[in-house]
Amino acid sequence: MKRILVIVQRSNGDVFLSSPLIEVLFRTFGRPGIDLLVNSDTLAIAGTLPHIQQIHLFSYSTEGKGRGSQTADLLKRIFRRYDLSINLTASDRSVLFALLSGRRAISAVEPDRKKSWWKRLFLSAHYEFDASRHIIENNTTALDLLGIGSGKPTVSSCHSPQADERVRQMLEGAGIGEFLIVHPGAQYNYKVYPERLRNTLFERLNSFGIPIVVTGGKSLLDLEIKGTLPKLENVHDFIGRTSMDELIALSDRSLAYIGADTLNMHIAASQNKRIFAIFGPTIPGMWSPWCNELHTGTRLNRPVQTYGNITIFQADMPCVSCGRAGCDDRHGVSECLYQIDPVLITNEIDHWLTTFR
Repeated sequence: MKRILVIVQRSNGDVFLSSPLIEVLFRTFGRPGIDLLVNSDTLAIAGTLPHIQQIHLFSYSTEGKGRGSQTADLLKRIFRRYDLSINLTASDRSVLFALLSGRRAISAVEPDRKKSWWKRLFLSAHYEFDASRHIIENNTTALDLLGIGSGKPTVSSCHSPQADERVRQMLEGAGIGEFLIVHPGAQYNYKVYPERLRNTLFERLNSFGIPIVVTGGKSLLDLEIKGTLPKLENVHDFIGRTSMDELIALSDRSLAYIGADTLNMHIAASQNKRIFAIFGPTIPGMWSPWCNELHTGTRLNRPVQTYGNITIFQADMPCVSCGRAGCDDRHGVSECLYQIDPVLITNEIDHWLTTFR
């Protein structure tokens, strides 16, 4: 296995959490050349993964080439170039990429055999994508099919020394020593803790007397949140000020992560930081922060639960967690997020800070 292609045509978190698979492949097969095929909007996080030589991009944007011509161009570049292809997504296009790029092709497939019969027929090996299992457990199933075994997966992240130096200068310039990260934004609005409750959370955190660094990118949602941040002595606005490389470096210097269930949460968990995650409709069984110490996430739904270095907050409602994109399943409001008391969150953080100090 000298050349391997890993295909992840989903979101940022999916790409980042492919790292345990990539790490084992790199170690087992003696430093093979590993390439990635990802969606263009995940390039920033894909570029931080170790052991990757080349990244192939597919864009769902309405600008530029259409999906058909992109597919044709990609197939020309990857056709039979790899000894092994592993596809972590069950979509028809991604399975096609796997089949035509690798002499041996392994892929996730849909449990519905009416949709996946042809994939099961032509793939060298396959596994059913199981929404009841954690995404890392799904992503490392290919290792079992290769006879390697997934063992006890851990997640890691890396950043450049240059990013670490830039972050050090930013913190020094703001007079920040030890600090907590608060990441209020997410890729989707239905995951965002409501503004009124969020500002109460900031006010209570401010009273702890420790710097709070607020992180975020330059998306419209993040910039909207930036405009609503309260002006408080210990709250420092870093939204839109860091690259992905710098964000990972900043997270690595923090004491803890507080915020939404999003990519930044998984980055902080990979660094074994203390995590306080606010979950709305997202299903923890699949997307909870991975605890490297325990080699697991959680499958439970509870108003407050702690495992290892991770605490998750959820609403005490019978519909939690539903896995929908908001209550209307169309990226609308998630009522459950309005039922999570910021006092409960800060009490847990205060208890940990007291013990930590």
